[in-house]
Amino acid sequence: MGDVRMTQLSPTASGMLPGLNTLLSRYAESMMWLARYMERIENLARLIEVTEAFVRGPDGRTSWDTIVQINSDEERFSALYPAATEQDYLQFYITDVANSSSIKAMANSVRENARSVRPLISTEMWMQLNVFTRWVLDLQASDIRRTGLSALCNRIKQDCQTHTGVTEGTLYRDQAWLFYLLGRHLERSDQITRLIDTRYHTLLPKEEVGSEIDTTQWASVLRSAAAYHAFRRLQPVTTTPANVVGFLLKNEGFPRSLALNLRQTDSVLGALSTHYNLRKQCYPVQERLADLRASLEDQTAEEIIIRGLHEYMHWIQSQIEAIQSELTVAYWPRVVTQHVSGACVAQ
Repeated sequence: MGDVRMTQLSPTASGMLPGLNTLLSRYAESMMWLARYMERIENLARLIEVTEAFVRGPDGRTSWDTIVQINSDEERFSALYPAATEQDYLQFYITDVANSSSIKAMANSVRENARSVRPLISTEMWMQLNVFTRWVLDLQASDIRRTGLSALCNRIKQDCQTHTGVTEGTLYRDQAWLFYLLGRHLERSDQITRLIDTRYHTLLPKEEVGSEIDTTQWASVLRSAAAYHAFRRLQPVTTTPANVVGFLLKNEGFPRSLALNLRQTDSVLGALSTHYNLRKQCYPVQERLADLRASLEDQTAEEIIIRGLHEYMHWIQSQIEAIQSELTVAYWPRVVTQHVSGACVAQ
């Protein structure tokens, strides 16, 4: 399968206006996490919907535990629900505010971050987020039963996509926009690797990695990434593990692919470095990104699978976490206080 490379320049690298006021660190952090949480909410809603409709275990039952694995919540979830039912999974990931990974908890985080950057975002963006988060925060378990899970997830996805459109159309192109894009691209990179890692090994529990599997189940992987129709345009007949993994990791024509989002992350950092004199802060992250992109470009999907897909996805995720940590240290370092004779001294 040949990769399709987009020729149009990413908007992150153009239209930047030099000489603007430096963005406050707390604004930069809130813009990044606003984007990450909105991406995360949309991804989780899609994952829940696809899991209910398509993802089945060997016994024919819905494999809700794959969502737990993707979110790395195994220990916490099993402690709360040792004999989990479908309702337990849905409550944990939709309405449980005590679970930071739930849609309701993330909507609250979106609301708080949007409130903190209210001076920067457009009125249209604020109004749409306000209505969306208020609706999610009012959700109860009875609403899931009354509305239907698929309809509920569809509304959440549509509201998240509306947010993306409103943001693209109204948010001013300055540093706030760049940090928003950083959040979006980092989250998409993280989510796609988690999905591939968890689903690939779930679908092959007793077989050698790389063997033939049920085409319907691989279609569920594509649907979970909103990639099914795009993949079918390139591969109308043949569905193999290598084709699917290669498309999700390496095809830059797909908006959620790892390769595209790493490149766009690099482009955003380049804009910050060039237009805002942040070369010193960006350099370590750009170096790490260069290594990531080179490792992805130097291997085919088949080679990645043979050498160990799980290990490679785990390494990618660790690098994305390191990038987030480096951005935190560079742009919004935590203030450490030291108590001296009853007084607090900032370090």
